[in-house]
Amino acid sequence: MLMRIFDTSRAPRSTVSRLALVIVPVLALALTGCAGKKKSKYVERPIDEIYNEAIDALQNNLYATATEKFDEVERQHPYSVWATKAQLMAAYSYYQANRYDDAVVALDRFIQLHPANKDVAYAYYLKALCYYEQISDVVRDQKMTELALATLKELIARFPNSKYSRDAKVKLDLTHDHLAGKEMEIGRYYHTQGHYLAAINRFKSVIAQYQTTTHVPEALHRISEAYYALGLPGQAKKSAAVLGHNFPGSEWYIDSYEMIEKTKVRGEKAPKKKWYEVWKGF
Repeated sequence: MLMRIFDTSRAPRSTVSRLALVIVPVLALALTGCAGKKKSKYVERPIDEIYNEAIDALQNNLYATATEKFDEVERQHPYSVWATKAQLMAAYSYYQANRYDDAVVALDRFIQLHPANKDVAYAYYLKALCYYEQISDVVRDQKMTELALATLKELIARFPNSKYSRDAKVKLDLTHDHLAGKEMEIGRYYHTQGHYLAAINRFKSVIAQYQTTTHVPEALHRISEAYYALGLPGQAKKSAAVLGHNFPGSEWYIDSYEMIEKTKVRGEKAPKKKWYEVWKGF
């Protein structure tokens, strides 16, 4: 819609007055709005002053403020040593605030820009923690577990002698155990539904892929159960024999033995011959 331009010289004085009453306040508001949008003057500050303010905010659990201050260090002094430190500390602030996605983005940027930095091993470790601390219950999706596993492996491969790798190895074992637990959960479900072959495949994957986890004895017992339910006692005894050979004191082995021999041995004196040796012929 086109706007008309009024010739006030030909308009009655009353009309001009009314226009003035409308236009003047509008112009005043427009000027005020422009003044409000005026940006504050940029003032460069000493690097140590900004960095120390960021550290103080971090120590007081003011993570958003800390991140803002660390970013300001990099913005005002981009080529300083402290700017590099500030990048990593900003990522740490995100991590402390449980903003894991932002932390991972910041850490990836740090690793890409400073691959030879002395703190890059810590950057990998912190990235692994971001995934590790998001690992959910075995009944849920295990995407975070897989990402944690991959990052922990990369840390150990790149920095095998670092202090972070030692803790990463412990967490790697726990991550493997968690993934094995997920496979066991699926295998048990198949077993309860009567899908014994599918259950056996899941339990076998636990034995093949996660040999050092705590789930292996149960996996061997569940395989014996599934074969027994399928009417294959010979296969069931073979699995139980492997269980008895590797885990002779396991409660799962006792369960397998009682199931196959149809007897109760808990609380009784064990026979002189080891149970698994009885089944070697199968």
